[in-house]
Amino acid sequence: MADTAAVSPPGGIESADCFLGVARSLTGRRWLARLADERAAMALAQRLQVPEIVGRVLAARGVGVDEADTFLNPALKTLLPDPGELKGMEEGTGRLAAAIVAGERIAVFGDYDVDGATSAALLARFFAAVGGRCETYIPDRLREGYGPNEAALLRLRESGVSVVVTVDCGTSAHGPLEAAAAAGLDVIVVDHHEAEARLPRAVAVINPNRVDETSPHRQLAAVGVAFLLVVGLNRVLRQAGWYGARPAGRPEPDLMQWLDLVALGTICDVVPLTGVNRALVAQGLKVMARRKNPGLRALADVAGMTEAPGTYHAGYILGPRINAGGRVGQADLGVRLLTTGDADEADAIARRLDDLNRERREIEAAVFEHALARAEACEEQTPGTPLIFAAGEGWHPGVIGIVASRLKERFNRPACVVALDGGKGSGSGRSVSGVDLGAAVIAARQAGLLVKGGGHAMAAGFTVEKSRLDELIGFLTQRVADAVGDRAPVPSLRLDGALTVAAASKDLVSILSRVGPFGSGNPEPRFAIAAARLVYTDVVGGNHLKCTLAGADGGRINAIAFRGLDTDLGPALLNHDGAPFHVAGRLRVNTWRGHSAVEFHIDDAAPAW
Repeated sequence: MADTAAVSPPGGIESADCFLGVARSLTGRRWLARLADERAAMALAQRLQVPEIVGRVLAARGVGVDEADTFLNPALKTLLPDPGELKGMEEGTGRLAAAIVAGERIAVFGDYDVDGATSAALLARFFAAVGGRCETYIPDRLREGYGPNEAALLRLRESGVSVVVTVDCGTSAHGPLEAAAAAGLDVIVVDHHEAEARLPRAVAVINPNRVDETSPHRQLAAVGVAFLLVVGLNRVLRQAGWYGARPAGRPEPDLMQWLDLVALGTICDVVPLTGVNRALVAQGLKVMARRKNPGLRALADVAGMTEAPGTYHAGYILGPRINAGGRVGQADLGVRLLTTGDADEADAIARRLDDLNRERREIEAAVFEHALARAEACEEQTPGTPLIFAAGEGWHPGVIGIVASRLKERFNRPACVVALDGGKGSGSGRSVSGVDLGAAVIAARQAGLLVKGGGHAMAAGFTVEKSRLDELIGFLTQRVADAVGDRAPVPSLRLDGALTVAAASKDLVSILSRVGPFGSGNPEPRFAIAAARLVYTDVVGGNHLKCTLAGADGGRINAIAFRGLDTDLGPALLNHDGAPFHVAGRLRVNTWRGHSAVEFHIDDAAPAW
């Protein structure tokens, strides 16, 4: 068993308000203890009969004694809501059931990111299983932009499609959906982005973030909403006698077989892994581990995955490769990969996506370099500006969301990046806790500053005329300033405890895994190794730092700081001159050629003096 006693409580090893006395780390962050109530941690550990460290991690995430058992054992039977709770569900499932029974052609119109691709694939697989006539349509990012567009919808109508289901898009597509309705095309919106009071013209708008929605499940990703649609539609078809021993009868499909898609989309869209999302991901990862989906199996093999998939593999190995098709390649590659039943086709698409992902990384690096320079220049001119905003001509619009995310992490402030092309710009933004960027972008569109735009609290996308760029920057900056008030942005890193190297074992990782799956809303536990010495350091992959840490207890552990050379962290650790450091990060089990060992993923460090 792991030496869990070596995971120390913060008391006695921190200064007045900083963990290990770190008021400013090498990345400019203040270290804080995540746990505020030691007694709550002990009560949880005793009540649940779990190790103290599990009680500490649960308490630090606000899990109370009454909900702890459900949290540790997330089950769909307990947490999955009745689909009928969502507004528009009855109208949407009714229309789709009628279309399936009548043999009408249905089109699924999806976004080009992972959430959109998994949503579209989920519906396509369900329609195929129940005998529906379905096709998928993913718009080209460069030619068509985000969301439904009038030309595409009218082409679908002219080709004989009578019902379109938009997934991960459509809530703000007032003009295109109005044109579709006028042409006699029935549209059902399945989305999760923030909505205005006025909804687009559609048969149904199924969105937990509708202004008039009373469901508590606002954290659902689009693929989660799509799964509820499938559950509801399956129920309607069952009640209509569509399954069973009738001339055209067919077996009822097992909906659980597609939870791997639901888990993947939910993780990659970085929605909170709480409530029903937690159950969808926990059960979906189990389905993913069975490797029944030919596309996911091929992609895992191409990426060299040799261990059971977790949130890290979905978010950082599989997801970016699926995204690469929509970002810099062919928009529908992700959906094709996730829907094919042919192993050879799956392998070919997976290899193509792997190649595109390498290309994407090169493009992203170049755009990030330019965007960072502009952001730093802006920071010099206006120190402490509440919004980081960078725009450039010729930047690839497929990577601006990733670049915005990296700028947000770098400056700990909301960030927007705009790729200009002639007189227009495609923009993407990422936010921080407490600042609803999606609402700010919607307000900017309502104020006439944007051609189109929308999103949710933590991410948004928009199209802007170049001539309105300065006005937009001023508008969004003021909205963010109003949200943060007089609080100066103080970057911080919250830690779950101090850890000795001897305690960093596979047993400890296994114990902590009970609190997973980890992600937004349930952060992976982070620990600090106090006064560690670096006995080996080297640069790998261009800007990553690989090293070996030696603890005061004499133990050693391999560690890596991804993109460490992008900040002051990497150079300081690389040129340490024997000085000790407090090192903060996460424990992972690295498996290579059949051998596994615990390694430390470094997030931050500070001189130990």
